[in-house]
Amino acid sequence: MAILVDENTRLLVQGITGREGAFHTGRMLQSGTHVVAGVTPGKGGQDYEGVPIFNTVEEAARETGANASVIFVPPPFAADAIFESLDSGLGTVCCITEGVPVHDMMRVSDYLNMKNATLIGPNCPGVLSPEKSNVSIMPDDIFTPGNVGVVSRSGTLTYQVVNELTQRSIGQTTAVGIGGDPIIGTDFIEILKLFEADPDTGCVVMIGEIGGNAEQQAAEYVQAEMQTPVVAYIAGFTAPEGKTMGHAGAIVSGGESTAEAKSQALEKAGIRTATNPTEVGEIVAEILGVSF
Repeated sequence: MAILVDENTRLLVQGITGREGAFHTGRMLQSGTHVVAGVTPGKGGQDYEGVPIFNTVEEAARETGANASVIFVPPPFAADAIFESLDSGLGTVCCITEGVPVHDMMRVSDYLNMKNATLIGPNCPGVLSPEKSNVSIMPDDIFTPGNVGVVSRSGTLTYQVVNELTQRSIGQTTAVGIGGDPIIGTDFIEILKLFEADPDTGCVVMIGEIGGNAEQQAAEYVQAEMQTPVVAYIAGFTAPEGKTMGHAGAIVSGGESTAEAKSQALEKAGIRTATNPTEVGEIVAEILGVSF
């Protein structure tokens, strides 16, 4: 099985006529994703690559049966785009947009608690279930179907780790890039719960980075609740204190936010922790009994 998106996903693209939205819509269509609608206010009635465009998410969802959305809109409008998807009853919402104001995400977070929906992001690569649905900016050609779930704060490291797995003939159920901003819609624990409940996921790779304590919280959950083996990798061992490293949430401020502290917490919880992406592939292969 896959989590969050699969062959039944009917995708709506918010910002489909923008540069990024148009480019990635083409990629998602090429990968076989069911892109059923696009939304750009003022361009309703047009189409992109045969995908009908609507003025509002509510209209698009009603007319096409869309059940998921991916958001490519400028940062000042991203929160409103999320609200629109949530109000239209879409079950999975992926916000790719980088630079969404923290204050806006505080409002989104409060509103999300009142909705039965999953928000991935913002500032994330999205979600991809190989050969089922690609709701992301991830390169689908490096993925292959299999039994390893991947959850990550880093987009680039997701691709690198997935490539290491695929080169060892180890496929994936779903890869989820949750994003690295200070406030995100879905955290490690929520995704780990979904993988633990998935009978087809035999191992999970968790990719963390410096900043915050999300990895420590995830370690506690894994130790207490999970039977599925988890392999971890933390990026940022050489990051200087007080410097932002790529993500707004990746700031070393001492204590538990460092890569060393996170790795120690993971290992204390019994989670095997790799020192580089290649080692992730080696450990997963060992756990699954795959020779390479």
